[in-house]
Amino acid sequence: MSKTKRKRGVVLTSIGLKRLQSAILSVEIAENKGEHLSLEKLSSRIDVSTKTLSRLWSLSERVDQKTVKLCFSAFKLELHSEDYTILNEANEAETSEFLSVGSNTEDSSQPSEFTSFVEEHHEQTEQIKKLWLYPDGPVPLNSPFYIERPPLERKVYREVTQSGCVIRIKAPKQMGKSSLVLRLCAFAQKQGYQTVNLNCCQFDSECLTDLKKLLRRLCWQIATELGIEPNFKEKWNEEIGYNLSSSFYLQNYLLSHCQSPVVLVLTEIDRFFEYPHICKEFFALLRSWCEEARHNPNWQKLRLVIVYSTEEYISMDINFSPFNIGLPIRLNEFTQPQVEDLAMRYGLNSFEAKNFAQLMSLVGGHPALIQISLYYLCSQEMTLQELIQNALTNGGIYRYHLWRQLIKLQENPRLAKTYTEVLAANQGISLNSIEAYKLESLGLIRLEGDLVLPRCELYRTYFAKQLSTIV
Repeated sequence: MSKTKRKRGVVLTSIGLKRLQSAILSVEIAENKGEHLSLEKLSSRIDVSTKTLSRLWSLSERVDQKTVKLCFSAFKLELHSEDYTILNEANEAETSEFLSVGSNTEDSSQPSEFTSFVEEHHEQTEQIKKLWLYPDGPVPLNSPFYIERPPLERKVYREVTQSGCVIRIKAPKQMGKSSLVLRLCAFAQKQGYQTVNLNCCQFDSECLTDLKKLLRRLCWQIATELGIEPNFKEKWNEEIGYNLSSSFYLQNYLLSHCQSPVVLVLTEIDRFFEYPHICKEFFALLRSWCEEARHNPNWQKLRLVIVYSTEEYISMDINFSPFNIGLPIRLNEFTQPQVEDLAMRYGLNSFEAKNFAQLMSLVGGHPALIQISLYYLCSQEMTLQELIQNALTNGGIYRYHLWRQLIKLQENPRLAKTYTEVLAANQGISLNSIEAYKLESLGLIRLEGDLVLPRCELYRTYFAKQLSTIV
């Protein structure tokens, strides 16, 4: 009686994927000036097809053992047993001795070997399950679910190496700003830079009503993050005023103390717009620090990254604003090829073109909504049709995202009224620039030339129903 031959292949574990991604990033920094290696370039370097690489990144489709060896050796990595799992068609996992040719194998029938196999397979299964955590907040550095949006990553990596640079990352909430910042900081650290990532929402109201307290708190946090004793008694001069005090403290104490560049990231800087009596002076001070970098060696060590959703709420003299200098970065929606790539990483290989069209008709290419959708589809909690049917209910999977947006509109009845006009129109309409800007900053609309349309069908249907009761 002949035995049925079982098809076998290798699937990377989360450990193997993380090691490989780290090695690729190191090569990009060392050999490619920090520029992203495209799938085509990786294919050429490793000598395998782009299709095979995409299957490998998915963590669910098998590739042959030779491919895994080639990938690791191309980046000077030694392959370890915890980097991969061998699967057959019955989804049985087993360890392999293919790392070294001609190595001795022991009798697999021994109880100790069987126990070892079961324990290792359980560990690897749990590692893969951890990759399917609910997509809330920034995408972790080691996650395969981060989708790059060329050439944005390459541009910020290159810019942060420039002395005294300013990078402005602007996008509505949940568009991927924090995920990009994580990768920018990781890249900077690979260069030997020091990084300070401050969330402005952590400043309490007391600080935001008193510029002196705000600047002292800011300088204290920067010093602490850099591992430098704040030493305000000796290094802070109250008599010359808080603007000069903070500037001299940074220039002559903190930056002078640092031997390498310092990347200062200020996220959620929109928080300051709620306090107009201090924000103009604070932003003017930030601008002055950037201008000092043109000629002062200590200030040239500073790389400033500001992250925000809108700067519309205040009017500032353009000569004193930090929002019109440096490299502007705007995060757009995912394209359909990017959504297809992400779906493959989630293991949704049976998705067809019509499925993607249906999903993107509902939520567009909004990164957070796409991630949530794929998470539920991947975990098989619902089908695509069930997802679409339940999307507009108060218990739907997008409810928290929709509630946040609804609250913003409820806080601004005039803007809500304007949005209802956009929702009710059968085609794009014209709005005055200020209203269009506010709605775009919230991520509620898309622009086609001078015409304004709802961002997606989910927004059109949900907000038309909700706003009808309050407008």
